[in-house]
Amino acid sequence: MEGLKKLFLPITATLGFIQKYFKSMLFLLLLFILFAPAGDQKLIPNNLQEIKLTGPIFDTTEVVEELDKAREDTQIKGVLFTVDSPGGAVSPSIEVMQAIKRLKEKKPVVVYAAGVLASGSYYASIWADEIIANPGSMVGSIGVIMQGADLSELMDKVGIKTQVVKAGKYKQVGTADREWSPEEKKELDKVIQGTYKMFVHDVATARNLDEQRSDLFADAHIFTAQQAKEVGLIDSLGVGYDARKRVEILSEVKKPLWNKEDKFEKMMKKFAAETSLMLHTYFPPVSLR
Repeated sequence: MEGLKKLFLPITATLGFIQKYFKSMLFLLLLFILFAPAGDQKLIPNNLQEIKLTGPIFDTTEVVEELDKAREDTQIKGVLFTVDSPGGAVSPSIEVMQAIKRLKEKKPVVVYAAGVLASGSYYASIWADEIIANPGSMVGSIGVIMQGADLSELMDKVGIKTQVVKAGKYKQVGTADREWSPEEKKELDKVIQGTYKMFVHDVATARNLDEQRSDLFADAHIFTAQQAKEVGLIDSLGVGYDARKRVEILSEVKKPLWNKEDKFEKMMKKFAAETSLMLHTYFPPVSLR
């Protein structure tokens, strides 16, 4: 009996070790799958890069960093900026717009509208060398909006009252505990109209359009890809393959090597986008749409 135990000792010890540390080994395996380079991906540096903007625009810090990093990377000869976004807050959209404008000074950048290129996401894309849209995409919605709820009736029913101490006539503008007064609406309209004029001016300048005829391409019109091409908001129709080929041509690379997005980073970006959407649902800013 002792002889059999000694004979099978290596096997039983191995099984015991696996059973004891199974969870730790599984965790390490997942980390390896997420972070391990695919083949020789890390051995040969890519010379073309795809950067994506997906979902509502609220925090564009990472996207701007990617664009600026691609601008300074001498290995990168061209960038494809793939967009599928309904727009969002004003300031982050402008941050991306300026980052693309900086990038364009050094190397070609093509925007590909993969689904929705509207409002803030269109604003972000206007300085690209070319804008290519999927035939099934929606483009445009050049407009600005600010909205809020009037919860005063609900508060009365529940028995809730607000108390306010303020300095400044318009400091309480936009609060949801009462109906906005005509003066407050006029004050908000001043901001909305000013932002809209800036939006239209920047689009007309970047796309070489007649600002005086903004009713044709702005006014929050929503276009199909073909209609957007007819009014000058995009350059051509195509799919992702066409957009990549166009970047390769403009970049003049002999052997195009595209980057591959890290799986873990992709998962974290999706999580961040969903979190931002939830937060801004309850705390809506002035939005481009």
